[in-house]
Amino acid sequence: MTEQTFWTRAVHVGRDDLADQGLHAVPLDLSTTHPSRNSRDEAERLDAMTTGAQVSGMPIYARLGNPTVARFEEAIAELEGCESGVAFGSGMAALSACLLATVAAGRPHVVAVRPLYGTSDHLIASRLLGNQLTWSDPAEIGAAIRPDTGLVIIETPANPTLAEIDIRAVVDAAGDVPVLVDNTFATPALQRPTEFGAAVVVHSATKFLGGHGDAMGGVVACGEDFARGLRQVRIATGGVLHPSAAYLLLRGLATLPVRMERASATAAVLAERLLAHPRISAVHYPDPGKLGQLATGGAMLSFETETSPHEVISAVRLITPAVSLGSTDTLLQHPASLSHHIVAPEDRAAAGIPDSLLRLSVGLESPDDLWRDLDQALDRTG
Repeated sequence: MTEQTFWTRAVHVGRDDLADQGLHAVPLDLSTTHPSRNSRDEAERLDAMTTGAQVSGMPIYARLGNPTVARFEEAIAELEGCESGVAFGSGMAALSACLLATVAAGRPHVVAVRPLYGTSDHLIASRLLGNQLTWSDPAEIGAAIRPDTGLVIIETPANPTLAEIDIRAVVDAAGDVPVLVDNTFATPALQRPTEFGAAVVVHSATKFLGGHGDAMGGVVACGEDFARGLRQVRIATGGVLHPSAAYLLLRGLATLPVRMERASATAAVLAERLLAHPRISAVHYPDPGKLGQLATGGAMLSFETETSPHEVISAVRLITPAVSLGSTDTLLQHPASLSHHIVAPEDRAAAGIPDSLLRLSVGLESPDDLWRDLDQALDRTG
């Protein structure tokens, strides 16, 4: 059979067995516990689970595994081109598990490149989870690697500057150290980091994967060896994805390609118009031809205003003034006040995040309607 396109697989991943069961929609299993009269078998499977192994058979307890969650994990692993997927209650829970797993494996040192999502930056820099840290420029990653380095962490396109990092160059510099890429902004519809050598791909699934602003979750796509460590952390800490969220996230994947194509086209139009606006000093939007990693520029952009960014936020009417991203409606937020407020001002500045920067997550509305709203908001603050 001819290999199916990403668009087709996005519709069918996690669902391939449904027709044989006489089902069309994905079943939602809300059970917190599952009956079994064979306690010896349960004990043996529990022993295997605590090592992080994938275990077949009937579920035991929701913290140990859930059939609906497993379908979402299988789906994102396939779309990212990985052996395994491990889902969590949020993107930060997913990143935390990656750090805890590497610390537990005796490789606590992390090399990271700014900018990252603000709470990711804070978590890594705070060393709350026992990790050590070296911030690095992409060109200096090789020199920052130590014998105990467990991860190199990058986000590309970066939040909120949309800066791109050459994944393959980072992988080459990292050598045997796994490279973790936060792929939340691009999604596998536009960029698959494993194709450029990355070992671990992290998503805040709350964003574009779900796509409707009504389900929170995080997921890691990786090799099975790394996934075993993540499952150990998840079982011990309880950072599980709720099955209702898994159901909604899996449903969101079916429309991911069409949503990303439409929103990306609109974002490109808005970036061009903003660039010509007299009250905009800079526009940040990826060039997909620059590194050859992105299929399109994506649905995210940011811009720097000559007027008060807070007044622009308060003046929009169609656009939703809210943190987060990836929904069907367009969201506008001020990183220095929200997503990156937790990062020290001097570190924000060093990462290229000025106080004048606004971040726009483009939705599915008409580009002309969105532009009229942005234009009037900018004019009212002039």
